[in-house]
Amino acid sequence: MSSRYYQKILLIGLVVIIPCAFLMGFWRGEMRCEICSPEDIDFTLFWKSYYKLQEKFVDQGKFDSQKILYGAISGMTKSLDDPYTTFFNPEEAKVFMDDVTGEFEGVGMEIGMRDGQLTIIAPIEGTPAQKAGLRAGDKIIKIDDTFSQGIDINEAIKLIRGSRGTEVSFSILRESQEELKEFKVVRAVIEVPSLEWEIIENNIAHLKLYQFSDKTNSDFREAAAEILKSPAQKIILDLRSNPGGYLQVASDVAGWFLEKGKVIVIESPKDRIEDFDENVIEYKSQGPERLLAYPIVVLINQGTASGAEILAGALRDNRGIQLIGETSFGKGCVQEIENMDNGSILKITIANWFTPNGNLISDEGLEPDIKIEMTNEDYDQGKDPQLKKAIEIIKEM
Repeated sequence: MSSRYYQKILLIGLVVIIPCAFLMGFWRGEMRCEICSPEDIDFTLFWKSYYKLQEKFVDQGKFDSQKILYGAISGMTKSLDDPYTTFFNPEEAKVFMDDVTGEFEGVGMEIGMRDGQLTIIAPIEGTPAQKAGLRAGDKIIKIDDTFSQGIDINEAIKLIRGSRGTEVSFSILRESQEELKEFKVVRAVIEVPSLEWEIIENNIAHLKLYQFSDKTNSDFREAAAEILKSPAQKIILDLRSNPGGYLQVASDVAGWFLEKGKVIVIESPKDRIEDFDENVIEYKSQGPERLLAYPIVVLINQGTASGAEILAGALRDNRGIQLIGETSFGKGCVQEIENMDNGSILKITIANWFTPNGNLISDEGLEPDIKIEMTNEDYDQGKDPQLKKAIEIIKEM
């Protein structure tokens, strides 16, 4: 398995070196232009602007060439108008990697863009965000005193993150409500959970996957071994509020439920799949097929995104497994990590994901076979009509 394949991520090189001398900078800018692009792009404007700022900006103490470089690259990625193509400076890169590898300090939720609006993809299980009542699909209008309109995900994360014990407030617009709802959340150390499972109704394994992190494979192997030894005869796979994670991990989990060689997901650089397109890649199950014999239903909601959508789509398309709940988030684009200089990172959208039957995941999401929505009363009273329906359906299987 190549490291590049493993680093493709589902829930984000061009390096411009600012020289000391104007002539050398201009020459390098011209040369790099010729190397990087077939178009006639003149970098004269960039260098003129840089040196005018260096010459005339009122507070020269704020003139930091390294920050200007990072800002220029960040602006370049923003110009592509893709919320998932992002540049992370070294400090931001560390925060980003902490999200998918271990623990960090914050409120514990995955955020993204939906229809141009900053939106909660999913609060992480057991975190301050979940305990405060924030939900998948909530639109973030304000973070403290900063309106979210016009800021990107990176900037929003900086506002949300902070030291444990400090407080951050959110103004939230919820689909079922007309007025803003205010939430105050105290930051904490967030330990990202992988999964949990339990036996319900005597013989049903309720297996809840929270994300596809680098811990998930070992945790899943352990859980699968326990399920195989348990009285469980059927499985409810709960992917609600699972924002995704590593592609390879999602594929590995799919291999437990699918025959070896079955297509899990299709990658294409276009927004449709064309026959005989040499750039289309099929990712196939590698086994071990150990849970193949179990009848299964899958729970999804607005927080089911990325790798979780890939897993749900693969099970439905290959085995006809029913999806129960709400339409998923619709994050079906492929991000690839490029490690740049000084510990910085470029996260680049390189393709789109399609289910095995060729259905585009991006924006559309997965429509459930049985639609069951959670009401405010359900949340307030601790009811779970989606799980109740899943139990009802699987008992008949």
